[in-house]
Amino acid sequence: MIIVQTPLRVSLFGGGTDFPSFYTEEGGAVLTTAIDKYIFVTIKKRFDEKLRIGYTKTEMVDHVDEIQHELIRECLVKTGIRKGIEITTMGDIPSAGSGLGSSSTVTVGSLHAMYHYLGEIVSYEQLAREACEIEINTLGKPIGIQDQYIAAYGGLRFIEFTQEGEIRSEKIQLDGDTLRAFNENLLLFFTGITRSASDILVEQKTNINHRIPILRRMKEMAYIARDEIKQGNLDVIGKMLDEHWHLKKEMAQKISNGTIDELYQSACEAGALGGKIAGAGGGGFLLVYVPHDRQRAVRKALNCLQELPFNVEDDGTKVIFNYRRS
Repeated sequence: MIIVQTPLRVSLFGGGTDFPSFYTEEGGAVLTTAIDKYIFVTIKKRFDEKLRIGYTKTEMVDHVDEIQHELIRECLVKTGIRKGIEITTMGDIPSAGSGLGSSSTVTVGSLHAMYHYLGEIVSYEQLAREACEIEINTLGKPIGIQDQYIAAYGGLRFIEFTQEGEIRSEKIQLDGDTLRAFNENLLLFFTGITRSASDILVEQKTNINHRIPILRRMKEMAYIARDEIKQGNLDVIGKMLDEHWHLKKEMAQKISNGTIDELYQSACEAGALGGKIAGAGGGGFLLVYVPHDRQRAVRKALNCLQELPFNVEDDGTKVIFNYRRS
């Protein structure tokens, strides 16, 4: 049996500029971080030649093309595994509609587990690139490409997407005190609203050509935020999140709603400097930046929501258990 642990992520700045339709014309950039919440993928050989897939339900099939879990199915096709294995996925959070990049995390983790099962060592870049190929090219998901790269590489990262299609990833190294404050000042709350990101992302993708000035500003903010965080100016990051959230809401109608707006306003009135809905929007997790002395008030204001404590995860996808019978 092989177990692969792959981190989820919280995107901070620049989301939307990682859509190929934007960055191939303008170039894109994001500041994003892996977090210490994970999806685990296990894989083991079966005695027979069937394929068993376990997630929120269980599938037992004879052929790859019968598998309903499209991400697992396409990972099997990509790696050439056709029979005789069991695969399961388990997550630390609700995987559907969380906004923490769970679909890409599943794809990267599944590819990693399958390649390791085959005895092949592949790079983070290959895992991320092939995950993008599966989700965007094969399955036609209306998504960008930051989630696959942060799941593969881990850490707090500034990622650039060039017009020529090159992806440049810079790991941001913070000193101990700055990292500790960064971890402590970002709070994550589950709104209780789960949603399919697809409709929101389709609208956002459709609107890109009409939102170019907004996306240019969001891209610019990713560069500014990178420089500010390197200098330890964390409260500036909090205030920038507020501007970024208001820009993001202009990208598609369903990114926010009355409930989310009320929650966000309550957090800000209690002392949060800024924040955003993680991922596409519409529900999932609410991220807020709160200085330490105001956190009790913000937690009280959002006491109807479940908090998810988290820290930056330094590692990307990795094998944490490998047992093979001789």
